[in-house]
Amino acid sequence: MNKFLAVYGKPRYLGIVEYEGDIIKGTSIIVESHRGEEIAVIAGSLTAEQEAEYRLLRNASEHGDAAAKSTEPVVTDLTFMSLASDEEIETAEAYREEEKAILRNAKELLKPHDLDMKLIDVEFLVNRRKLFFYFSSEQRVDFRAYVRDLAREFKTRIELRQIGVRDEAKVIRGVGPCGQPCCCSYWLNQFAPICIKMVKEQNLALNPAKISGICGRLMCCMCFEHNVYHEMWEGLPNPGTKIKTPNGNVIVAGIELHTKKVRCFVPGRGEVKIPIDDFEEFKSVVVSGKEWIVEEAEEVQPRSLKGIFPDFGSSFAQTETKSYAGVNAKLPSKNNGSNDKASASDEDEKTTEVKRKRRRPKRLTGDNEESPKAQQPGKPQQNINKGTTPTQNNSAENQHKSRRPRHRRSHKPTDGKQTTAVKE
Repeated sequence: MNKFLAVYGKPRYLGIVEYEGDIIKGTSIIVESHRGEEIAVIAGSLTAEQEAEYRLLRNASEHGDAAAKSTEPVVTDLTFMSLASDEEIETAEAYREEEKAILRNAKELLKPHDLDMKLIDVEFLVNRRKLFFYFSSEQRVDFRAYVRDLAREFKTRIELRQIGVRDEAKVIRGVGPCGQPCCCSYWLNQFAPICIKMVKEQNLALNPAKISGICGRLMCCMCFEHNVYHEMWEGLPNPGTKIKTPNGNVIVAGIELHTKKVRCFVPGRGEVKIPIDDFEEFKSVVVSGKEWIVEEAEEVQPRSLKGIFPDFGSSFAQTETKSYAGVNAKLPSKNNGSNDKASASDEDEKTTEVKRKRRRPKRLTGDNEESPKAQQPGKPQQNINKGTTPTQNNSAENQHKSRRPRHRRSHKPTDGKQTTAVKE
């Protein structure tokens, strides 16, 4: 007799079916469960070892979900009746469409009763023999009057099942913070107990918005890598532990799983990565007051630059060293006082100064000096100011003309006549 694992119901209950032949994975069958006759889907064949493991699975109420007191067991025994025909599968799909309208009407009937409960989903069994209503509530609810109204409205047997918030996310389905469908909605068989200690050991931020799922509880994926972190933390102090040393307190910041190193904050040096195997030696060295010597590759950059510019510190130091080396090479030596060993920079400055002097216009420095440009042949010299001597006038005029550029005669035709413009 072969045994197969089957999934049935909207809460995705698990059951074990016995069948003599072989059934392909994904085949729909008709089974008899503790709820009645319904359709189940084959998930695969089971060995004796796998069956024993599935029998040990616990339900949600045993995982600390106090609101789910009446949840079904994770694995139950199912009785095989027949293979589902195409007509029965189409009828089940039609039921799914009809359940949406039933859920809306049930929510309208709930308003006059003013009950502290939240309707989540509705499910029909085969041939509409029973109608299940799944709801969540933080406390016990007296819904006897509400059940009578539902039975009067839908003309069938009514059964209300209270489920927890984690089962609510499992039934409704959704997308988690990672962008993927919630694990409980398509492959997770049971809810493992999760505590805040798992979050601390994995160096995750204690932010409820980041560590909680859509159900409001700690995310189920917190326990996926917990065993690996737990093994690595054995023999190490807890995160945030302070190691007292003569030079100050060394704080254990966290652990890196991929490099197998412990991040420690050392006063005056910042964060330093210590291999897990060398942590005891590191602890004894810093407690004795000595300095732990590590390679440059093991040192961690400051937190303000780490993660944004990981190679900023090293590249900046190399660039700065090269720039200072180039400046020092150009500077002249202080101890060298001989004129024969003048630097190239001094010679360039002298050459530039000589060229600058050659470009300067000649100016009069005395009263008796006259500019050859001021005395033009054939033109009498006139006094500009009556109260000044001719020598003073010439010097003032020459200084004024020396600053002006020399203008050439230009011939511009105006009204057909040729005129000559001479600027004095």
